[in-house]
Amino acid sequence: MSEKRVMTAGDLYRMQWVSDPAVSPENGATVYILKSVNSKHDGYVTQTRMIHPDGNGDVPFTAGEQDGAPQWSPDGSQLAFLRKKGDARQVWLIPAHGGEAQALTELKHGVSAFKWSPDGLALLLKAEAPDAEETSEAKGKDEINLPEEKIVDRIRYKADGVGLMNNRRTHLFVFDIANKSNEQITAGAFDVGAFGWSPDGAQIAYTTELPTEEITDADLRSTNDLFVTDRKGSTARQLTDGKISIGHVSYTPDGKHILMLANDMSCGYATLTRIYLIPADGGEYRALYADLDIQLGHSAVSDMRAGAGSPPVYSPDQQSVYIQVSQNGRVEVARFALDGSDFEVMAGGDREIYQFALAPDGHLIIAAADPLHPGDLVRLNPASGQETRLTNCNASLWSELLLSEPEEFWFTTGDRWPMQGWIMKPIGFKEGTKVPAVLEIHGGPQAMYGHTFMHEFQLLAAAGFAVFYTNPRGGHGYGQVHVNTVRGDYGGRDYQDLMEFTDYVLNTYDYVDGSRLGVTGGSYGGFMTNWIIGHTDRFQAAVTLRSISNWLSFYGVSDIGYHFTEDQIWDNPWDDVEKLWKHSPLAYVKNVNTPLLVLHGEQDMRCPIEQGEQMFVALKRLGKKTQLIRFPGADHNLSRSGNPHLRTRRLSHIVRWFEENIER
Repeated sequence: MSEKRVMTAGDLYRMQWVSDPAVSPENGATVYILKSVNSKHDGYVTQTRMIHPDGNGDVPFTAGEQDGAPQWSPDGSQLAFLRKKGDARQVWLIPAHGGEAQALTELKHGVSAFKWSPDGLALLLKAEAPDAEETSEAKGKDEINLPEEKIVDRIRYKADGVGLMNNRRTHLFVFDIANKSNEQITAGAFDVGAFGWSPDGAQIAYTTELPTEEITDADLRSTNDLFVTDRKGSTARQLTDGKISIGHVSYTPDGKHILMLANDMSCGYATLTRIYLIPADGGEYRALYADLDIQLGHSAVSDMRAGAGSPPVYSPDQQSVYIQVSQNGRVEVARFALDGSDFEVMAGGDREIYQFALAPDGHLIIAAADPLHPGDLVRLNPASGQETRLTNCNASLWSELLLSEPEEFWFTTGDRWPMQGWIMKPIGFKEGTKVPAVLEIHGGPQAMYGHTFMHEFQLLAAAGFAVFYTNPRGGHGYGQVHVNTVRGDYGGRDYQDLMEFTDYVLNTYDYVDGSRLGVTGGSYGGFMTNWIIGHTDRFQAAVTLRSISNWLSFYGVSDIGYHFTEDQIWDNPWDDVEKLWKHSPLAYVKNVNTPLLVLHGEQDMRCPIEQGEQMFVALKRLGKKTQLIRFPGADHNLSRSGNPHLRTRRLSHIVRWFEENIER
């Protein structure tokens, strides 16, 4: 047997990821998506596989290169999924017992999401509707293809991962499977968000933002509304009052209510998500478990995936709903009684349950990761707690590797606030020695480090660094007060939390050398990295990733800048320049003595590259040690789902900078 080795950046090319479990209502078979890096290392292959209820027979089910979002028909006889056809994703259909997949839809701009009707005879599609000025006529062969100007009328005219937005709006369509006919049921100058069928298939609920008397530009709204219409789209009615922000809608099994996952924005974007019920015919909505100080949904940070999470699922007895919860570094699945009487964690443990599905027999199929594994499928019997592992997709690669296991701990800040943290020893650590260490800071800030796998952390451990990380105030997982504290105080209590955390690590773990520290983070973590090196020289090296450096320019260049800045910093550039500048790391750039590596994607529209450029140019002009690395075509999700080659280069540069600038 060959000797085990440390992990490398290039191991990303051999990793595989499982997601999107879907359980057949007919026989309990589970279909899931297996994702891997393609042979050119410039993208990914995603295909469906099927596992029998007993865990046997894990076999390929579809053979496309970009298959996703599998959904069984209500009777389990067919599987629908999305596959790219030409330049757009369409719905494809394959018999449950195998055969050739057939393209079902042919919408000009493709389908972004879909749901089966309860009778299995139709699909509810969400897709871009053709623009009024659009024409299906192709340009003549001799016509010169000249560049055209882009006329912008909306404040929300770009989006990270999308780029400059077109004038098309996202609407709902009902697709009749037998006749292959498609009928648009919503229309207008708005975009549909969440959507769902009523149990009898007669009604459809959806969310959108429309102008109000107070906010005449719908793009400026921080809330949205719930609407209900018949399946022809002829009787749309507004059910909510514009006071809540709704992320999910679904009819309860009896059809009497609509369940919403929403928040009342009482703490802005830091407000915890709640369960709301509203009568399906209209009336007052009410929050269930309003006193529960737990974030509903998936909030964990990982560099293994982007966009994790599953929608709520109703129990077989129709009396409860299963929903993910994020608390204390865990992502769990909890069951909530629909009468508001009680809730119970059904699948927990020190791990990240990033998705789940419910089998007809009440078993849970969970997609779960932990600090030593990127993720696999597990079948869980909630009654007994017995678990059966269904996949082990990285077994071959993992058998070669030495990994560092995080140690969890809690500490108390100077103002007596409890804080959770983790530390990882370097691979090959020898007792009695002192080692350099890197402080990692997550993004968001409304996110959460937790019990999950991080490739970046393992690479630093492989290079001889200890890695330590925590969830300072501003992050999810510890209640409403914890997550709301950072608003209006960026660089205040959050900075203190991180410095006190660093002090605790140095005082508790004597193998960490306080004279050989590095710091890094992305997005909000990049902001905080920039902030830290402008306020202390205790770190020998820093790497800032997709960062914020200047709130004054961020306001107008980020796809969310105009509302995120007002919500988080509590002002705008024309009313209080001083406040935005006070909270900008660039204001303190003359104090920076720490060598800084700036990594940024050129197509990042969440934290645009000019934010990184400003830090780099200022430091270079001041004669400080710095370097800027630009990643072509990369958006804000480079580290999680971007070009595989660029992901490995990003990881290698992080390790390189710390190796070059921290004494070994």
